[in-house]
Amino acid sequence: MTSNAQDHPIFRLVEIMARLRAPDGGCPWDLEQTFATVAPYTVEEAYEVADAIERGNLADLKEELGDLLLQVVFHARMAEEQGAFDFAAVAEAINDKMVRRHPHVFGDAHHRSSAEQTEAWETIKAQERAAKGPSRIGAPAASLLDDVPVGLPALTRAVKLSKRAARVGFVWPSAVEVLAKLHEEVAELEAEVAAGDIAKARDELGDVLFVCANLARELDIDPEAALRGTNAKFMRRFKYIEAELAARGSSPEASDLAEMDALWDAAKLAERAA
Repeated sequence: MTSNAQDHPIFRLVEIMARLRAPDGGCPWDLEQTFATVAPYTVEEAYEVADAIERGNLADLKEELGDLLLQVVFHARMAEEQGAFDFAAVAEAINDKMVRRHPHVFGDAHHRSSAEQTEAWETIKAQERAAKGPSRIGAPAASLLDDVPVGLPALTRAVKLSKRAARVGFVWPSAVEVLAKLHEEVAELEAEVAAGDIAKARDELGDVLFVCANLARELDIDPEAALRGTNAKFMRRFKYIEAELAARGSSPEASDLAEMDALWDAAKLAERAA
């Protein structure tokens, strides 16, 4: 630890961003950015953090966490320029929130199990939402669902929306009922596909995906993680097909579905045997 707090790397990063955004001598690209233009990079960096974790690469994780931290500093700097808040205020706000949401650690509440803490966390969040009130003057009373971010991946947002609704009893009793609803929605999708109505098929497909998100919530499975796993599995098996075809002096373009499907099955068998 340095003797001078201002020498800490986080303060250096804040100073670097201030220099990059300086009207006189700053970086032209950084100066052109706004909250809206930086936001996609923020989302991208969060995904890259998740990817490094998925790959188990701690060296990459360190780098990606730095990139994500830069995004926080970038947004905080732009807010400071508008006189709204600075990085220190961001840190102070999350410090206060973490203490407030962990009364069993920082307050007088009794020790909780993980499940009890999750329930208490959601209760505290609900109280915070109620205390905030409408986001603007004259707006209608806040809904239970209002602050579930629109920018989340759709499957993740669907899980969060259904979790909120479940807190007030609007939920299927078990995974069995969710599966029954899934079969119902798939049948409706099949009917619209058969009818050739793409607009209605899109709506029905959305319903199928939403029910899948509910099933993920019921089973306590992260649907994004589940789908990432399936994406990785698809890549492995398709690369197996490509390699096998190359060994035969062929390629996917020169092959047909029957041959590639047989190789897909071979890839599945090889994975099971491994």
